[in-house]
Formats: sequence, C-alpha cells, structure tokens
Amino acid sequence: MKLDVIDRRILQVLQKEGRIANADLADKVGLSASACLRRMRALEESGIIASYVALLDQTKLGRRMDVFVEISLVGQSNEILEAFEKAVVRASEVMDCFLMAGDADYMLRVTAADPLDFERIHREQLARLPGVLRMKTSFAIRPIVRTTAFPMDTK
Repeated sequence: MKLDVIDRRILQVLQKEGRIANADLADKVGLSASACLRRMRALEESGIIASYVALLDQTKLGRRMDVFVEISLVGQSNEILEAFEKAVVRASEVMDCFLMAGDADYMLRVTAADPLDFERIHREQLARLPGVLRMKTSFAIRPIVRTTAFPMDTK
C-alpha cells in the first residue's frame, strides 16, 4: 500500500493517541469521519496498523530495571538457531530479542524489579536457553529516549 500525506498524518496521530475517536482523528487530519474510517480500515487491512495496544509504565509495575543481554551461541546451524528462538519466545521476562550481526548472535532486553529479580530471571529463564555459549549482561542506568512511534514524513 502506498502511503500518502493523509495516511501518514493518520498514523502519526494514532501512534500518540491510539484511543482517539474517529471524529476527532478526522478533524485533526482534515477529513470527513467516513473518509477517515475508510482510510483506517485500509491501513488495518494492509497490515500497516498491526494492532492496538495499551503501553504500560514498567516502573509503576515494579519493573524498574532494563537489562541488556548479549547472547553468543555454540554454533550457527539452523537447528541451534531455531531451538534458541523457540525457547526465547517462551521466556516471559524477555521483552525484546534481536538476531544480531557482529560479536553477539542475539541481543535481549529484559525487565526486572532489581538485581535479585534479575538473578532469578537469569537462573530460571536465561541460563536454560538452549545452545548458549556465552552471555554478556549490561544494566541500563535510565532511558534517555524510549518511543514506540515511527517518524512520519507528513509534508
């Protein structure tokens, strides 16, 4: 689907105000309510809008720490990669997992309440992941930029 400037404006507003009423969204982007709804449905059907979610404040949930874990595997065979990926999907405290180029094979972001909680996560989940040769852990001090909104060129 080719995005025009109006589609990009719709996406820009929705990324900040996901629960905005269609009539209010239409006003913000300069469309009638029915035209805005048609465009939103097209964006949803094309998969550009993948889902609607509530973003939670992790600190208010007691998960004050972000921990980044670099994982190196024992090998690069499809079997080793697939076994690791299937297992990491089931690790509930892993918030993000990326296949990497460079020194580490994967980069994980884990949230934890405190260092003792991370120790529990390490023992119960991370240390049990298959094919792991080495883990390197870094603790974030505080986030500087944290966003879920992609930039939209609306010119």
